Amino acid sequence: MEFHDDYPEYEKMATHDEVAGKKLRRTLWNVFWIMLVITIGELVVGFIAPGKGWTGSIYLKVFFISFTIAKAAYIVMIFMHLGHEVKFFKFTVLLPYITFMLYCIFICLTEGTYSGKPANRTPIDQILVKQQEKLRESKHHGGEHETVAEPAAEHH
Repeated sequence: MEFHDDYPEYEKMATHDEVAGKKLRRTLWNVFWIMLVITIGELVVGFIAPGKGWTGSIYLKVFFISFTIAKAAYIVMIFMHLGHEVKFFKFTVLLPYITFMLYCIFICLTEGTYSGKPANRTPIDQILVKQQEKLRESKHHGGEHETVAEPAAEHH
């Protein structure tokens, strides 16, 4: 049984010649190799980082975020053909995603290290914990103690 549809042969629908086809294939291969190099670089740094003591550093986070955004940009611009669109359309499509990505990056950088372990507390948390410990110690010893300002409860 043969498959028939309303379209002519797909080969005849292509509007480019062999030279244009080679150029398109070359562009795709270039993107592939660039993304492969970036990915291998990320993997190498990811494997080396714990041994060098880089784990959790702001530089490592910025490195991974930057290279991930570079790969995402290549995918959007080349494979999703957004690179050939007019500027207004690019901004219309990309602005909500960029805003959301910046928010996610902010959350990852500010809250990404918290796991409940004392070493992972933020500086503000460390100050509050020290104040609470002083309060507990002074209550335990029964002596006078400094008053520790606690946040006011919200009333709804």
